[in-house]
Amino acid sequence: MKKKITYIRDGRSPVPDNELISKVMSSIKHKNTNPELILRKTLWNYGIKGYRLYWKKVPGKPDISFPGKKIAIFVNGCFWHRCPYCNLNIPKSHAKFWTEKFERNIMRDRLKIEMLTELNWRTIIVWECEIKKNLNKVLNKIIKILNE
Repeated sequence: MKKKITYIRDGRSPVPDNELISKVMSSIKHKNTNPELILRKTLWNYGIKGYRLYWKKVPGKPDISFPGKKIAIFVNGCFWHRCPYCNLNIPKSHAKFWTEKFERNIMRDRLKIEMLTELNWRTIIVWECEIKKNLNKVLNKIIKILNE
């Protein structure tokens, strides 16, 4: 007999209409996502090392940081951070919640970049779709900035 999993609600998000949606949403990670792993593996294979992961000593805990060069890389998921290239729809159920959630995410992203800029850090935003479509272009962009 299959055991039914009960998901603990913390009040931050609406109760999904469908149990499958709840299961999918519960499995989403905020660290070590597939796009991050692909990018890090590619950097490593090209001999680009010496970076820190989720470095806590700078605002925003960038996904990848080069502290000596003051470069922060954020690997953004297209859905959560509202990719300007993908133009994704807002979910139909609980649309108000999702609209507000995405607006908060965008504002938080902007604030992180502003705080890093004030500390003379350069930021690179890499979108999930860029990694999927043209990883070499992403890699060349990062190498160019690292070599400046």
